Amino acid sequence: MRWLITGARGFVGTHLVDYLMEIPAVESIWGIDRSPKPVAKRYATALRMHSAGLQDVNALCRCISEIQPTHIVHLAAQSSVAASWKAPIDCFLNNTNIFLNLVEAVRLTQCPSTILSVGSSEEYGPRTAEEIPLKESLFPSPTNPYAVARVSQELLSRVYADSYGLSIICTRSFNHVGPNQPDHYVASSFCKQAVEVLLGRREMITAGNLDIVRDFIDVRDVVRAYVLLLTHGQSGSLYNVCSGQGTQLSQLVEMICKLAAVVGRWEIDPERVRPADNPIIVGDNSRLVTLGFKPRYSLVQSLSDQIATWKQTLATS
Repeated sequence: MRWLITGARGFVGTHLVDYLMEIPAVESIWGIDRSPKPVAKRYATALRMHSAGLQDVNALCRCISEIQPTHIVHLAAQSSVAASWKAPIDCFLNNTNIFLNLVEAVRLTQCPSTILSVGSSEEYGPRTAEEIPLKESLFPSPTNPYAVARVSQELLSRVYADSYGLSIICTRSFNHVGPNQPDHYVASSFCKQAVEVLLGRREMITAGNLDIVRDFIDVRDVVRAYVLLLTHGQSGSLYNVCSGQGTQLSQLVEMICKLAAVVGRWEIDPERVRPADNPIIVGDNSRLVTLGFKPRYSLVQSLSDQIATWKQTLATS
């Protein structure tokens, strides 16, 4: 198996590379970067970087032709809902175009790859209580620029699978949590702030709307699910990647405060409240479970590991 990962240096990408390095059947792991830099030392013998820009179809064609990947995981994206509100045009054009360029390059080169199109639970939009947990059969109803781009990506996947015969599997992936997550994501932001309170660098954890409910899944379980889908999933199908459990953000903050030993040190910041927030996003993962998937990490373990990495990072900064 030859794996090609867009966004291989990112949060999910590095965890995916870590997991693939443990699989004997994986022959090679490739990443794409417009200006490849040396990879981290632990990946020096495992991850190879190919020089190509995702906005350049010709460069992508050369990349696909050279590597001849059997499996492609498309992770590269602007993946922050908050950032999409600040720059909606950039978010939509970037996320839609780079995926379109990738599948077009696979089509033009006639490379027999199976592609994982990673989407988002944000595609579902607000739902009634009767529709929770969210099933893949629900028609998307996006309410933010990031989610609109993800729906477009999913529709493009369907076009290229149905009309061009490409092997594409789609996900609607729910909120990730785990070690080394950037702090513009809610769980990581709370963990970082909690450690800063512990170190005396701030007085309080500041948060936005804590009434909303989200389905959190550890990034290490996410990458296991992605490999399972690319090796045992059905082409043309859509799968929720989630834990199936909902956690209110107020509970999340309290859990993090307890784990970091800064109990009760949080407050609401109105400026952190988004223009529109889905009140509850909890997924049905039964379609993924039928393939043999079972999460290994509890939310407490995920948050504990996330706090530990922030302690290590902030202690030296």
